[in-house]
Amino acid sequence: MSRRIVTFDDLRNAITAYRLPRVLIASLELNIFTAIGTDIWTISGLARAMKVSERGLAILCRNLAMAGLLKKKGEAYRNSRLGATALNAQHPAYRGDYLRLITSHWADWGRLLESVKTGLPLDHDEPDDPDYRRRFTWAMHHRTLETAPKIAAQINLRGARTLLDLGGGPGTYAMAFLAKNPRLRATVCDRPAALAVAEEIAATHKAGSRLSYLPLDLLTEVIPGTYDVIWYSNVLHIYSPKENQSVFRRALAALNPGGRLLIQDAFLYGREGLCPEEASLFAVSMLLFTERGNTYSAAETKAWLTDAGFERIKVVRMKKGMEDWEDGILEARSSGTNAKMPVRRISAAKSSGARSLR
Repeated sequence: MSRRIVTFDDLRNAITAYRLPRVLIASLELNIFTAIGTDIWTISGLARAMKVSERGLAILCRNLAMAGLLKKKGEAYRNSRLGATALNAQHPAYRGDYLRLITSHWADWGRLLESVKTGLPLDHDEPDDPDYRRRFTWAMHHRTLETAPKIAAQINLRGARTLLDLGGGPGTYAMAFLAKNPRLRATVCDRPAALAVAEEIAATHKAGSRLSYLPLDLLTEVIPGTYDVIWYSNVLHIYSPKENQSVFRRALAALNPGGRLLIQDAFLYGREGLCPEEASLFAVSMLLFTERGNTYSAAETKAWLTDAGFERIKVVRMKKGMEDWEDGILEARSSGTNAKMPVRRISAAKSSGARSLR
């Protein structure tokens, strides 16, 4: 939605925007991009191979071509570059776990009314499943594969020797920071099921030898050791204000003098906290899937950091198109000084040499 809803036509257009997303989800559910692979197909041949109707497939493929995911020439279709790689289960770049996660959300969002009425997440009475946690962790890796190196290229860690990726899941960001900073050592902290995935990913990268693993309950356990930098990315929204303040106090105790806490999240801005749109809508996901999560403004997060004892709190802005969330990084310092840990970001000229981990 690119504008506010003022007229009835605006409302209609906003509601019917579900049409293309449903086409995309149906195509993923059919594994159409895998079926097409690297070949060129007529509708009749592809329908026989997929065991679906020609009429239904013709309409679906035409719309996928309209959206740019398929290429159409006459009566023949082939995959776009994206369709042949990230959407194709036969390609090494396939992002299956993340695709399965976002397609499953279609049915979950259809149950929004349940959570609005109860204030509880869907299936809140079911215990956490290690197999689900593993799939979710892979999905988060697929989500941040391209973003993490872009972020790492813009944050100056020169002088830092130790980094803790707190609630870091697959360690994708930790690996990106290690790749960019050859003298850095990092620790990824999360649940055991998530750390098992992080170990698998790190084993495929040269910098993985500088990554260690810390199983920990963020809300109840003291963080062992001390670090120059703590990276707290896409975790803030999972917890309540009180829980995040508890995490901040534990993080402060684990920082070296002058150390930095870097928080990346879907921060809300504006006087009434209504924007950006993505951050506001993401709170709905927190209602559906977490016990107490929400999205928060940068201003209230700064207040929590101050109460926890942090100093020199500021927003570190990422380049447009090279961020995870819009204006989504807060930096806070522990007391003390450390001349080897500059605040400034890497210049545009220096950041251009970031390496991809793919």
